[in-house]
Amino acid sequence: MQVIRYPEKNTWNALLQRPVFDTRELEATVSAILADVKVTGDAALRKYTQQFDKVTLTDIRVTTAEFEAADAILDEPLKNAIRQAALNIEAFHRAQVESVTLIETMPGVQCWRKPVGIEKVGLYIPGGTAPLFSTILMLAIPARLAGCNEIVLCTPPGKDGLVHPAVLWAAHFTGITQVFKTGGVQAIGAMAYGTESVPKVYKIFGPGNQYVTCAKQLVNSAGTAIDMPAGPSEVAVFADDACVPAFVAADLLSQAEHGADSQVLLVTTSEKVIVEVEKEVAAQLALLPRKELAAQALDNSKLILVKDRDEAMDMLNDYAPEHLIMACENDEALATRVINAGSVFLGNYSPESAGDYASGTNHTLPTNGYATAYSGVSVDSFVKKITFQRLTREGLLALAPSIEAMAAAEGLDAHKNAVSIRIKSN
Repeated sequence: MQVIRYPEKNTWNALLQRPVFDTRELEATVSAILADVKVTGDAALRKYTQQFDKVTLTDIRVTTAEFEAADAILDEPLKNAIRQAALNIEAFHRAQVESVTLIETMPGVQCWRKPVGIEKVGLYIPGGTAPLFSTILMLAIPARLAGCNEIVLCTPPGKDGLVHPAVLWAAHFTGITQVFKTGGVQAIGAMAYGTESVPKVYKIFGPGNQYVTCAKQLVNSAGTAIDMPAGPSEVAVFADDACVPAFVAADLLSQAEHGADSQVLLVTTSEKVIVEVEKEVAAQLALLPRKELAAQALDNSKLILVKDRDEAMDMLNDYAPEHLIMACENDEALATRVINAGSVFLGNYSPESAGDYASGTNHTLPTNGYATAYSGVSVDSFVKKITFQRLTREGLLALAPSIEAMAAAEGLDAHKNAVSIRIKSN
């Protein structure tokens, strides 16, 4: 990790850059795959699964027998862990379900808003170096609470042509029966356009690598909604002398192990913290099974020493991290200064891993600086909010002068007449 001490504010923009990729070449590759899926459907899914995953598929859809086999294979302690996480996630997200509130804006004029679940949604669950079955809980539970009628899940198969048993068990546990063995760009295309096997959906959710993110953005520009333009995972930590350096190092490594394109950032007011965290990172990294991947991510990462807490918060808000850990004195008071972050973890005993798995908050969050404008996934992500209104004759009579005056000023006489004709009748 690179150590930077007391950087000038005019250098922050360059200093806080995420890893850069050649998106022009990326878009060309992704566009070609999407076009192929749109035209040839399942044939394209089989072709790209063979090309990228080295797996020859006969059935794209997961069978009942495969769900049953996953249930038999998965050990009971892991099932219980998933059940516990699901309970917490459901408790947190159930509180987000809105009731309908009728507002009388003036006598005889009633307005209300009704949340309606998006009818068909698609969930993308990455496989690759880590089968993210926890993401199923984060997406399927709020989708069910929102009232989505059809939930489709796509995930890449392993080398044996099967989906990881924990992914299948979590899917079945959350009520998902439509699971398809296809990953990457082709999975996004399948859900956006529909194929002979995979149903077309109205909105696609889920994290992924640069290719998946690019595919989501391209299908979004063509009319399929997406949750957010999320990319590789990241964490920023603010720490002072109240932190436990070993904990901070563990948090940095927990994100670094996601992959070479992840980034971690430590901002601190203490030189001592930098020295001790560096030492702990080296010691803990050596013991990790995924140390090669984590080491590559650390090459993109920085330890930054700043002069005070105010400067630290300004820098972190500029960075707008997906995850922000505040391991510092008076963390809750300082957290009131946070304006750009996906999810915030306060104190020495709130590891980012808690939010990733089981505390209850959602781990599908904006990355790459999108936390300046996007929220993480919630029940709201899975609903449309439709407004309703009812005016009585008396209500329209009272409101008519305002409507007519405004319509006339805009030169929209038919708009004015739609009111005038009513108040002149009877």
